[in-house]
Amino acid sequence: MNPVVHNLTRPHRSAEPRPSALQRSIAAAQAALLQHQAADGHWCFEFEADCTIPAEYILMMHYMDERDAALEAKMAVYLRRKQENHGGWSLYHGGHFDMSASVKAYFALKLAGDDPEAAHMRRARSAILAHGGAERANVFTRITLALFGQVPWRAVPFIPVEILLFPRWFPMHIYKVASWSRTVMVPLFILCSLKPQAKNPLGVHIRELFTRPPEDIDDYFAHALQGWVSRIFLWFDRLGRALESWIPQALRRRAIARAEAWFIERLNGEDGLNGIFPAMVNAHEALALLGYAAEHPYRQQTRAALTKLVVERAGEAYCQPCVSPVWDTCLALHALLEADGDVSEAARRSMQWLLDRQITDAPGDWRERRPHLAGGGWAFQYANPYYPDLDDTAAVAWAL
Repeated sequence: MNPVVHNLTRPHRSAEPRPSALQRSIAAAQAALLQHQAADGHWCFEFEADCTIPAEYILMMHYMDERDAALEAKMAVYLRRKQENHGGWSLYHGGHFDMSASVKAYFALKLAGDDPEAAHMRRARSAILAHGGAERANVFTRITLALFGQVPWRAVPFIPVEILLFPRWFPMHIYKVASWSRTVMVPLFILCSLKPQAKNPLGVHIRELFTRPPEDIDDYFAHALQGWVSRIFLWFDRLGRALESWIPQALRRRAIARAEAWFIERLNGEDGLNGIFPAMVNAHEALALLGYAAEHPYRQQTRAALTKLVVERAGEAYCQPCVSPVWDTCLALHALLEADGDVSEAARRSMQWLLDRQITDAPGDWRERRPHLAGGGWAFQYANPYYPDLDDTAAVAWAL
């Protein structure tokens, strides 16, 4: 064999093997991920949920009469784009019709100025009525409708603020429910006990979404009459309503004061109550109801916390349910460690960022049941010292 030809055709032993398609894809993904890393080492991506959150943001602006017309118009664009082929809105892309999401989205669009006779509004209305009407929305949606005077207060469960005074041994106690529910409920207790009415400066209503006049409906809880547990809860609900007028005013004032002190202590600055939209918006509305002026620092904090959740682009906008920097950073760090096989400089910076956010000495709610248990966990958000959670703590510990 010609030695020249032999040398040309034989692979060179020192040549690097060509990366496989999988390796090239991993390298490209890693490079893209690193482009999104902040200078201090963390990641935080957009956290897009279903349409109830931007719809509730518009509803909040009209409840408080704190309208931002430009932002409202952009959120309306987003809601219109997310309408599904079935005419309503779902809880995930391409999902089934969801009554509560559809009622809130329709109401928000009407508040934003959409003509109820526009094609997309007619389709939404037809879908809502075909599925039983707005009276079949969930409890939280009916509470919103009660605050706007669209349904009577008997359409929502009896949840008096005096619940906060129950002893710890009582079956219903705020420290026997999840932190998410707890921080949503406490300011909501105030709203449901004092029963305010939204300012609703444009006087918008959605009576057309009900199969019967809302004030004539007497079966708002008909869907809940399944099983003996539900029947017991409904019996207590009726009993509570019957006895509400007998609650001493001094006791109610004491309960409201306790609820007020409880959620104000946990407002969490511009990171918001528990870092989640539902708790933040309830706190914002409760503060106004309790007489805090718009320029009060607490009102300024809740307003700023809500604003920080908004993602605004040139043509549309939406509101996130919360932000997720710890979770995003942790997942990105896991990916880098798996891809590199060692600890790169980017990984070291993200590890330090996570270490700096460990919650060690905050007076968190976990100490209600474990008063001597030291901190050591991580929360989901940038700052949420009362509420580190097991998922983030486990994921961070695994990565570190």
